[in-house]
Amino acid sequence: MEWIKIFASDTEARGRIQTGKPQLLVIHGKRICLVLHEGNFRAVQDSCTHNGGSLSQGHVNYLGEIVCPWHGYRFDLRSGRACDSSSHDLKTYPVKSDDSGFFIGI
Repeated sequence: MEWIKIFASDTEARGRIQTGKPQLLVIHGKRICLVLHEGNFRAVQDSCTHNGGSLSQGHVNYLGEIVCPWHGYRFDLRSGRACDSSSHDLKTYPVKSDDSGFFIGI
């Protein structure tokens, strides 16, 4: 796994990513949806496994699920698990921050 620096610090990340508003990142050609929810960052693949909708255009509900804007499919942000057995789980990406910056693992 390679750690890719996204922001100079955790403080910068929190200043640029709005709580509960998914943000699209493209890292090495991969579309990743980054979300700040309940004080924690989560990163999942941006493409819904049901029909390919961009999850960064969706929303996060009160249960901590990202909801696809096309057909309402829901996925747990922590695990990437589909909340409906008719679609596959999402790929998740680890997130970390330290004195040298804010990173996503690819």
